[in-house]
Amino acid sequence: MNSPTAQLAAFAANLRFAAIPVAVVRKTEDLLVDWFGSAVAGHGARPVDSITRFALSMGPQNIPGCDTSAAGPSEVIVRRGRSSPYLAAMANAAASHVAEQDDVHNGSVFHPATVVFPAALAVAQAIGASGQQLLTAAVAGYEVGIRVGEFLGRSHYKVFHTTGTAGTLASAAAVGNLLGLDATQMQHAFGSAGTQSAGLWEFLRTAADSKQLHTAHAAAAGLMAAYLAQDGFTGAAQIFEGPQGMAAGMSSDADPARLTHGLGSRWATAETSFKYHASCRHTHPAADALLQVMQRHGLAADDLVRVVTHVHQGAIDVLGPVVNPSTVHQSKFSMGTVLALVARFGHAGLVEFEQHFSDDLTQALRDRVTMVLDAEVDRAYPRRWIGKVTVHTRDGRVLTGRVDEPKGDPGNTLSRDEITAKALRLAAFSGAASADEMQTAVDALWTVAQWPRVGDLLEPPV
Repeated sequence: MNSPTAQLAAFAANLRFAAIPVAVVRKTEDLLVDWFGSAVAGHGARPVDSITRFALSMGPQNIPGCDTSAAGPSEVIVRRGRSSPYLAAMANAAASHVAEQDDVHNGSVFHPATVVFPAALAVAQAIGASGQQLLTAAVAGYEVGIRVGEFLGRSHYKVFHTTGTAGTLASAAAVGNLLGLDATQMQHAFGSAGTQSAGLWEFLRTAADSKQLHTAHAAAAGLMAAYLAQDGFTGAAQIFEGPQGMAAGMSSDADPARLTHGLGSRWATAETSFKYHASCRHTHPAADALLQVMQRHGLAADDLVRVVTHVHQGAIDVLGPVVNPSTVHQSKFSMGTVLALVARFGHAGLVEFEQHFSDDLTQALRDRVTMVLDAEVDRAYPRRWIGKVTVHTRDGRVLTGRVDEPKGDPGNTLSRDEITAKALRLAAFSGAASADEMQTAVDALWTVAQWPRVGDLLEPPV
């Protein structure tokens, strides 16, 4: 059966390193280093600690100071320990999504790294895969997850967190490629992964911890689906487009053609954006547009009387419920809070959120920000995330700003020096690694394609 599901499964199963263009390999290395910084940044975050404690209590573990005889093969980055691939993937996926600095693909509104790399790394370490095999598996995961997100469409994202839903398929594709599944087995893995897809946006209304659970579950569930398929376990043959499949239950505008668009010629991995500000990506275009206005006209935060952000409907759907954020993480989904921090400090980073999200000045500025639906911005979304603002100043001026490619987008991307610096900042913030340890780890990761075997990314303490 040559269905879209079957075609996508065959691509993921048959992808090999030699078929990936050099530029895409280099981009995947960039994405891996960027993800590693976010994973380290999860150290000490309460939701991450909770999921990690659960994971370590459920299986083999090796943490500093404990008996090493029961150690699993896969690294739990925030603990410098080891566990089973399943549980390590779960913990690392939770860790890498809490700082809101992990990558995003615009067209699918999907965060690939946080579900692909935790699963792929855990399995690569367990089976002794090479660096090239790890990169190949990551590309398989990105290409599948992005296309599934695009297939599910805008209606899906209004209710479902696409990283939690498409993420199960991305993880299954990456792990299935590492395990050497054939096309039929990969199709079964997709069926088992898709039937476990989950993740609802309702958590934002009450500042719940669910977002980390979404990524932890997606990475682990996809990994399980691939291993089950290797063992002969069967899954739905048309999990995407079948009459009771994902599209039927989770979307009103699904387009099966997007599942196979450009397979082998269009490399969606290379379209992925990095995150500059430590907040929901929906806030970034407006944040960059506001910065543009303030720098161009020499404005200070106190000069702002009113800021109107002209946004797409997806931004209103996700950010709209967050009116009065009560936690650091919830504040990253508040357009007003993000723009207030940008206006005050020129950047909405981890330190700014941690120390100033609830300041009186931040709250005062937050209340001067409004979102309005903009027809041009909405038409372009999700393929392009345009930033437009109208700024009213104390001296009566009305100024406008526009950014067509926010910082981090492929046309306005981060250099390798910037990615390295970002990773070092994230480690310094969380305290999970010293500057020297992190620099050593990052320097090594830049050579991942030369590794004969994937080992620990952070050395365990002596």
